[in-house]
Amino acid sequence: MNNMKTGLKKFLTNKNTVTFLGVILAVVVLYIGYNWRVRSATNPISVPYAINTINAGTEITEDMVDVTDVPPSMLKGDVIRDKQSVVGMYTMADSVIPEGSLFYKRAVCEEEQLPANIILKYPKGYVLYYMAVNMETTYSNSIYPGNYIDVYLKASLRIQNGDTVETSKVTFGKLLENVKVLAVRDSNGKNVFSNVEENSVPSQLIFAVPQEYYLLLKKAEYLGTFETELLPVPTAESLKSKPGDLDLSSESLKKFINDNTVYAE
Repeated sequence: MNNMKTGLKKFLTNKNTVTFLGVILAVVVLYIGYNWRVRSATNPISVPYAINTINAGTEITEDMVDVTDVPPSMLKGDVIRDKQSVVGMYTMADSVIPEGSLFYKRAVCEEEQLPANIILKYPKGYVLYYMAVNMETTYSNSIYPGNYIDVYLKASLRIQNGDTVETSKVTFGKLLENVKVLAVRDSNGKNVFSNVEENSVPSQLIFAVPQEYYLLLKKAEYLGTFETELLPVPTAESLKSKPGDLDLSSESLKKFINDNTVYAE
């Protein structure tokens, strides 16, 4: 037994033996590595593709997408490899996804990332209203798309007294409630929240209201002898399982606006 141990020790400590074993090990490692790289480059990967041409600004639905197997070598750039990462997204405003094309991250976006010229989703018979805001009136940019707000009206009567203008009789109250915000844009019409690193300043809240309320809001903007301001006040309505319906909050404010404007047929 001792003779066997001594012989094995001499065999393993022999330089030629060590060199031989090292060469064998290197060949094995190279062989395994080569086969792994070949398999990685040739084994197909399932990726989503467009069944039909998808135009700009279109929501990508389940029936527009299928999957196909392609060699990994074909997957260049920012190809999206998961079907569920595509469904529910939108085609960018400056992109068209051709029939049979793979999906690329640069060609799709979330709904809120669409530019202002893309028609937003709102009920039939409603009209889009753009409310002028700033950092202060949005509570340091804390009003997001999907949030609900109440709309308050502030109106101050301007009285000419000689060469000066005095303000008195301030009217203030809640005009509309449960208004859903569709988008928040900066002065360039870009989505404020598309890139948080840009620190964009909000300039407009976009929401939709019935035409009757739209006319009321526009009248409130132009009350002749009054300095008026429409103010958004965020609520917790979006946290409810069933948010309340958009509604007029004050008949007296409605009367005040209509009494100080002229209705046009």
